[in-house]
Amino acid sequence: MSCASVTLFAMSNSGSSVWYGPGVADDGEFRLCGTVAGRRAIELGIAAVPSGTRPNAVTLAAAGAKAIAVDPSAERIAELRQQAESAEVRVECHTGELADLGFVTSASVDLAVATQTLDDVDDLPRLLRQVHRILKPDATFVVSLTHPVAAMFDAGIDAPQRRYGSTVRSLGELFMSFERSNFRIDVIHELAPLGGRDTLVPAVLLLRARKLGV
Repeated sequence: MSCASVTLFAMSNSGSSVWYGPGVADDGEFRLCGTVAGRRAIELGIAAVPSGTRPNAVTLAAAGAKAIAVDPSAERIAELRQQAESAEVRVECHTGELADLGFVTSASVDLAVATQTLDDVDDLPRLLRQVHRILKPDATFVVSLTHPVAAMFDAGIDAPQRRYGSTVRSLGELFMSFERSNFRIDVIHELAPLGGRDTLVPAVLLLRARKLGV
């Protein structure tokens, strides 16, 4: 397992790489998604991206992937369709809960990406089982979430602290959920904001997991 305690980069997000969260480096730096041209890739949830940054499904499609996006918000799906049209790429869009992946054939997807969308998923084990089902053997699931330590201080360092794991899942809960769903986490990055060399805690937890078994 590759692990970095707190990762700091000076790159800005250009909108040409998969985005992992506000103020942190994108996949142009981490290269967790690999080559996507000609591969089938799904984005689980559409996070609100900064101005000038494409939704990940559009970025993947522009890189040559057969991109799919699913989100419970019809409004966000409509916005993504508009952005895909503006970028002159095709994204297969579905409105529904992130774990409702019955429209995807088993073992047919090469890459799944969830950027800042799993914190609010109530039944994470169910979602992970569905992602495991649709991925090809040894395929990649790249996830970024609010770092559980950052969640303790999201109202500010001087504000009353929240209990660890009370608002987002703890590291232990996350790792056990992936392991029990037959995923192997092989890369972990704990990301501080770009240029935030005096940052006390990481803001984003970035994971790459690989499907085990069939």
